[in-house]
Amino acid sequence: MKAVRFIEEGRPPEILDVPKPAPGPGEILVKIAGAGVCHSDLHVLDHGIGIPGPFTLGHENAGWVAALGQGVTGWKEGEPVAVYGPWGCGLCHQCQTSAENYCERHASIPSYGGGLGSDGGMAEYMIVPSPRLLVPLGKLNPTMAAPLSDAALTPYHAIKAALPLLTPDATVVVLGIGGLGHIAVQILKALTSARLIACDIDEAKLAHARQLGVERTINTQDGALAAEEIADLVGERGVTVALDFVGAQPTIDLCSRIVGRASRISVVGLAGGTLHYSPNMPPFGCEVSIPYWGSRTELIEVIALAESGHIRAAVETFPLENAVDVYQRLREGRIEGRAVLLP
Repeated sequence: MKAVRFIEEGRPPEILDVPKPAPGPGEILVKIAGAGVCHSDLHVLDHGIGIPGPFTLGHENAGWVAALGQGVTGWKEGEPVAVYGPWGCGLCHQCQTSAENYCERHASIPSYGGGLGSDGGMAEYMIVPSPRLLVPLGKLNPTMAAPLSDAALTPYHAIKAALPLLTPDATVVVLGIGGLGHIAVQILKALTSARLIACDIDEAKLAHARQLGVERTINTQDGALAAEEIADLVGERGVTVALDFVGAQPTIDLCSRIVGRASRISVVGLAGGTLHYSPNMPPFGCEVSIPYWGSRTELIEVIALAESGHIRAAVETFPLENAVDVYQRLREGRIEGRAVLLP
């Protein structure tokens, strides 16, 4: 079968023939319907993750149960499933609460998950090492649902942690209306009545936010001008929650300027910015969070939101054979919403 492979740091992905895997005891073979293409893959390709290649990329996957390894119960062949992405040890305190994204033994386990050290879903089939790492999709189309396991789960996790602050008189700002941000605004509209402002440097992405029902959008190409515009909207209280899905220096600096006291900055993006601290900047009482992915329980909740029609990923599909070109399009910002590869 064809697979999109990470070979080594600094080397482009390659599409190679690999053997179809067979599930061992306790494992499940999943036939992949779609594998999401994520900016995190670019970090793996460019900088590595401390785990040597080669391995198959793709950590955002959905499909159908194809075969059960010895001893696996609770699943049946043909059942549509999403693959929970961050694979922890399954035994530590965090994993026992379903938060394998914060596994306490992450430094000593052999990989971070399928597509992140182990073989992922950019192939016709992938092995999932434990039935606990699957979540049923119900009536959702697995191809269209693939981004739920990261592009929806990651913002949901960040937003859920901030919900106590998102009262009806609060303001929440989303920076970056890309693969994660366009789903974040839908989650916020579904879960809160706080005033929502969507920000980006791309007018097409701001237009997408307006199509999703966001009334206030601001172009942040000029950070100082954007900060003034936001201040005019929110007044002295400032922004209560700033969700940065870019993580570049300009967006992190903007977060520090726009939040008020007793606020929260969540930096989700991995673009390499640094949050600088000085007294009252960010303002006193501001919490800073660096959330990572989400828990298995939260993935169940995300799928429920999608089944009820509250959220929907904007998906562009491509044949698996186009993977190298799709990654280049992602680098150049030419993907609207989420790209999904079809084996």
